[in-house]
Amino acid sequence: MSVYLERMNQILRPVAPPRVIEGVYTDDQHRRMFDVVKQHGPWPTIASHHFDSVEELIATVTGVPESHGLTLDDIAAPQFRGYFAEDSVVYHPEIRDCFYNPVFIDEIADYWGVPYAKPSYMLFNICGPAPSDAPGPPHLDAVNFRGVRTGQAPVWLQNMMGKSGLFTDHLVKMGQIITWWYTGENGTFTYWPDGPFGEPAVLEHPLVNKGVVVQNEMMFHRGDPVGAFDSPPIVGLKHRSTLGYDADDDRWHMCTDDDVIRTYEPRDIRFLVHWSAELYADRDELRKSLDHSDDLTIDGVLDRLVDTMATAGHRVDIPADPLKDPVFIAQLATFYNIAPTTEWLEIPAA
Repeated sequence: MSVYLERMNQILRPVAPPRVIEGVYTDDQHRRMFDVVKQHGPWPTIASHHFDSVEELIATVTGVPESHGLTLDDIAAPQFRGYFAEDSVVYHPEIRDCFYNPVFIDEIADYWGVPYAKPSYMLFNICGPAPSDAPGPPHLDAVNFRGVRTGQAPVWLQNMMGKSGLFTDHLVKMGQIITWWYTGENGTFTYWPDGPFGEPAVLEHPLVNKGVVVQNEMMFHRGDPVGAFDSPPIVGLKHRSTLGYDADDDRWHMCTDDDVIRTYEPRDIRFLVHWSAELYADRDELRKSLDHSDDLTIDGVLDRLVDTMATAGHRVDIPADPLKDPVFIAQLATFYNIAPTTEWLEIPAA
């Protein structure tokens, strides 16, 4: 194993072992959150929130293969997302208590062992049973750094920075409480708490108001296939497809443009709520975040990434539009490439 891989196997693990918790939300909180999802859809695919090219999407997970010939429609996944809160502001007053949750704030501060925590954002994922030839690839959530964080930089660059190990002094401490409601087949959560080359752990069923306290930015993880492995194929799924609730017939419809391509009964839906907070070890660290006195810049980050590659004998020129250039993204993703090599889930042969 190379020195880089050995080092990153030590870095890419959460600050503490994930904590499994039960009864995360009250029944009333769950109802109000799910009502928001029902009433304000339809919701776009997860990938459409974050990626404008195949290279950007693949680069967040692993190296980009040459001449892949794929489009975003080719690799579209039937998983959908919306936001309850962003930048510490909740969008729906009826779930304000779910976001500004004092129990969560105490829990995440204790998990990190620090005195200060600030709720930052809250999102949800919804999906139903879908065919799968293999589990989805393990990934990191968007890794935030002072000066280069969500909203300021593309996710692929944030994760490249995380997988490079070059910017840990500027890492923003983050923690999550992630909760699931799903009673169907499969749909579990796999994670690598001992680094990408350690053994994975699985959050098993039943997943009814069950969650984990975790640091997902620095721990590889994945949502496992939902439903039976031989679920019928979804014809017409695209990067732009949506999933929304129809109150008239109490069912969920997946649509591409004006065409319904899959319908789910309420019992089929897997609902995930992801609450996230920023953490600060002391007031000096908080001050750096507030006054931006110790911020990275995107230009400086790119220079350091390519300089490190050049030192290793891989010279790369920074193009005119580096954040969108597919060749440049693929070059960085191939060099700064680490992913779990251990699996637990075997998909039955067709």
